[in-house]
Amino acid sequence: MLLKGKVAVVTGASRGIGKGIALALGEQGATVYVTGRTVNDGDHELPGTVSQTAQQINELGGIGFAVAVDHANDEQVAELFAQVEREQGYLDLLVNNAFALPDDLTDPAPFWQKPLSNWQMVDVGVRSNYVAAWHAAKLMTKRNTGLIVAISGYTGVAYTYGVVFGTSKSAVDRMARDMAIELKPHKVASISLWQGLTWTERAERNLANIPGLKGAAATRPEDGCSPQFPGRVIAAVLNDDTRMRHSGGTFITAEMADMYGIKDIDGRTIPSLREARGAPIWAPID
Repeated sequence: MLLKGKVAVVTGASRGIGKGIALALGEQGATVYVTGRTVNDGDHELPGTVSQTAQQINELGGIGFAVAVDHANDEQVAELFAQVEREQGYLDLLVNNAFALPDDLTDPAPFWQKPLSNWQMVDVGVRSNYVAAWHAAKLMTKRNTGLIVAISGYTGVAYTYGVVFGTSKSAVDRMARDMAIELKPHKVASISLWQGLTWTERAERNLANIPGLKGAAATRPEDGCSPQFPGRVIAAVLNDDTRMRHSGGTFITAEMADMYGIKDIDGRTIPSLREARGAPIWAPID
């Protein structure tokens, strides 16, 4: 219960990485507001709802709150943070995970043969990060403490799936860096974490159904981790009184896990893919 009394917002947590992070935080006693668009079973082709995530947090010993939010809707995002302030009075952690993944993400077609609607990854994935951080910073700077985490990936430097996907993740990394500079006087940290293959519901479905995907550099099963793994790393950073030393940096989740002595839920050490896929550009500002 190292995070008892800590208040977090995890966006895009009906399923996938967001859900895993939220559960890992709840397991350590945090109060976690989980957002997502899936409210009822059957609303999405993949399993999971915000209410189910919140319930699992409660079962693990944390306090879960489910909030239906479309992160393309600024009014809904504003109400989310107003609710957090009204009910808790403060915020310790924002995990910007919500991302609008198109169905054709893994389709090998070039960008001009894909619909312009793929730009949704910028709207919910980059702009949405900024909007959520804008609200979170107002709460965190009042108390001169807090942590904002962006979920990114090796695609920040290595071609993965397509033009808009890579553009979005590169922007997320740079945004975290520049936010750190402006947040530094207020002792609020901002970092970006690079995830490799994560065993989400979508990843399991795609690897089972798309020929050749298992052999790609980004999707080798032996490199994969559980959705809870990045949450364990984020929990360690949040619990670190010296976390400002990380602020502004882009980190490979597996390497930060080694720094804190963290294993995956099955006891495995998750490998860094630095040599195969590339190294982060942005170091901490200090």
